[in-house]
Amino acid sequence: MTSPEGARVPARMPYADLMSWPFLVFLVCWLVGMVGTFVPVLPATLIIFAGSVVATLMDGFQPWPDLPFLLSFAALTVAISLIDNFASAWGARRYGGSRQAGWGALIGGLVGIFIPFGLILGPLAGALLAELVWVRKPFMEALRAAWGTLIGLLTGIAAKFVLHLLIGLFELWRLWDPAGSILRA
Repeated sequence: MTSPEGARVPARMPYADLMSWPFLVFLVCWLVGMVGTFVPVLPATLIIFAGSVVATLMDGFQPWPDLPFLLSFAALTVAISLIDNFASAWGARRYGGSRQAGWGALIGGLVGIFIPFGLILGPLAGALLAELVWVRKPFMEALRAAWGTLIGLLTGIAAKFVLHLLIGLFELWRLWDPAGSILRA
């Protein structure tokens, strides 16, 4: 593409004029976090929170609107991080598991953080072991409680996905600044 004077003009990306650097940094972190919601070894909520902090600092941190938002988001980050574990425990109880199965699922989920696929296998194994060892239920009944753990875990992942989506959209809206485009000087 050339200008009327014959000088070469670089092609423009259609939506780049609408994105600031903080917006773009958060967008990348948010997209990684959204994918990480389904990858047990990635701390998806923490990635999204870190992206929000970095973007807020890049955008020129202001104590009044930014500090309450970041503190609220930090509290939500802790709560969202625990959703998987509590949902697993709820599922175990819902499908006939004992209180011990709920605790087994919760402890198994916490231990599972440190092993591959542990966030899925940990709650299952915890609920199954609790039912078999402490409650002494027959294998099929214990397996039903473990199945409930899986259902709870999937419910927790769905809830986490929705919360990540809502938080990300809110933060993108908050950072939206067409006047601060990355292509403007």
